[in-house]
Amino acid sequence: MGAANKTIRMMRRAALPALALIIVGNFAGYAIAGPNGLLAWGGYHRDFLDRKKELVDLEQQRAVLKHRSQLLDPRRADPDMADELVRRDLGLVRPDEVVVPLN
Repeated sequence: MGAANKTIRMMRRAALPALALIIVGNFAGYAIAGPNGLLAWGGYHRDFLDRKKELVDLEQQRAVLKHRSQLLDPRRADPDMADELVRRDLGLVRPDEVVVPLN
C-alpha cells in the first residue's frame, strides 16, 4: 500500500500544475490560431486594403453623382442635361437622332 499511496500523492501534487498548463496552453492556442489570433491578422489586413479600395471607388461615384445633381439644380439647371433626361425618359428621341450619354 505504501507504493500506491506514494503514486496517488504524486498524482495529486501534479494535477494542479497540469491543469494550469492545459488552461494556459488553451489560451495560447487561441491567441495564435483563434478567430482573432495572430494568424488572422493577415486576413484583417487584406480585408482592410479591400475596403480602402472600395471606399475610393464609392467616393468617386459620389463625386460623379454630386456633379450630376448640381447640373439638375432647379435654380440653375444645365439646359443640355435637362433636355437629355427629359427626352430619354419620355421617349421623345427620334430614330434618326444620336444620343451621346455623358457617363
